Amino acid sequence: MGILYLVATPIGNLEDISLRAVRVLREAGMVAAEDTRQTHKLLDRHEIRPPRLISYHEHNKIGRLDEVLGALAEGDVALVSDAGTPGLNDPGYELVRAALQAGFEVSPIPGPSAPLAALVASGLPTDAFVYLGYLPRRGVERRARLAEAAHYPYTLIFLETPHRLTEALADIEAVLGDRPLVAARELTKLHEELLRGTVSSARAHFVQVEPRGEFTLVVGGAAPTDDTWDADRLDEALRSGLAAGEPTGDLAERVAAQAGWKKKVVYQRILAIKRGGK
Repeated sequence: MGILYLVATPIGNLEDISLRAVRVLREAGMVAAEDTRQTHKLLDRHEIRPPRLISYHEHNKIGRLDEVLGALAEGDVALVSDAGTPGLNDPGYELVRAALQAGFEVSPIPGPSAPLAALVASGLPTDAFVYLGYLPRRGVERRARLAEAAHYPYTLIFLETPHRLTEALADIEAVLGDRPLVAARELTKLHEELLRGTVSSARAHFVQVEPRGEFTLVVGGAAPTDDTWDADRLDEALRSGLAAGEPTGDLAERVAAQAGWKKKVVYQRILAIKRGGK
């Protein structure tokens, strides 16, 4: 039985691929690519000639499942997207589920990822973040999604297309406020740009400069509010949750969001309570 490899590929610069990824692509019996024309460029660059190269994209992903599972019965299969990590806002989730259910091993070959690249270069906190992918196209749905994340104290990461960017920035400012923001585009490419400032300054910039390329938006989390719980109230809620049998991880996440405390601090307080401390 073969292994389904999820192979991360460059998001721009073709040199950003690991030696292991190249080896797996060379040895796989099949390469399933979101766009075979795009993948051919990468394969040609590294002189890789897979025995079988098939398309696996949003519009044929269900119909291709049996073919890919059949190939896995004979050997390894490498799944790649046009850029970055397959399965992350790209086709792959259904295939991973089907492969696991059929008893095949699934192995990630880590590498480039636009959300992580933008986050670590943003200058915003990286210890806790929420990745929300593409914002909804319709304004009503987009504002509703933003409202759900409005109170998160974590750095927020969104993807956005150039033709919806200005509308998205307007909704972000209206719902989240004028927070710190980094708009990243063309990452790892010749014209890489990270525009650092606030939501309002980014809006003003892109009124004057036409947005080009796919964007990753990194937005500061909600600022602490005056209704942050004190330690006594926090511990009371934690003891109540423990008495009710709530799992430690779930309890820490729920109470941290309600109390305005960092989850890791709340988790440590739970452990202390379990040990009988304060």
